[in-house]
Amino acid sequence: MAGQSNPNRRTLLRSIGTATIGGALAGCTDAIPLGSRGANEHVVLDVPENYERFEDVDLPYPKHGEELPDATVPAPLQDRDVSTREFVGDRHVMLTFIFTRCTMACPRLVAPLVRVQSVSMEDGFSDEFAFLPTTFDPAYDTPDRLAEYGAERGIDFDAGNWWFLRPEDRQRAEEVEGTFGVTSEFVPENEREMDNMAWVHNNVLVLANADGYVERTYTRDPPASTTVLEDVRTLRERW
Repeated sequence: MAGQSNPNRRTLLRSIGTATIGGALAGCTDAIPLGSRGANEHVVLDVPENYERFEDVDLPYPKHGEELPDATVPAPLQDRDVSTREFVGDRHVMLTFIFTRCTMACPRLVAPLVRVQSVSMEDGFSDEFAFLPTTFDPAYDTPDRLAEYGAERGIDFDAGNWWFLRPEDRQRAEEVEGTFGVTSEFVPENEREMDNMAWVHNNVLVLANADGYVERTYTRDPPASTTVLEDVRTLRERW
């Protein structure tokens, strides 16, 4: 529900006050994690490894504890625009950047999203997440190619939680990339080591909570699906 966040669980608990928690919730506090385990009160995952090294650094990508950036991008398979923050107050968000003809890093970036979607459907929490893989190659990644790419990976578009985002053109793609600290550069055909390596890029995968704050930003090598799924499960347990 875009822009209409209801008071979240942690806000409500803070408003109750210590005295009330000690009384009315006596005997129940073991089941309700109080306070933040992260960098600030807005996040529940533990502070990432080496976080202190970058705590005061203005990194190009959104880091743990920061607000998820806002960008509005067409989702052609649903024939509507989607804002990266329209799910605040409603769903956790997983977002990454790919191009469909890539056979190296990009399949490993989208795989954790596919895995979490599959598990969310099996375990009955599919309505708690929004998956927003974004192409930075809109000229090649047509709606038909995005649909085919999703079908090949077992994505369930009927689940109502998966939106392929496709910027209108390359200029807009660069603007969205910049918002999330992603860089990509086209490789001329005569300079490619492999035919399908049309772009070089850095890897960014973001997990943000339903309050719109970044719990994890996975950079450098694409993260293992098991690692991301473990973080997702911990997020849900503590939420």
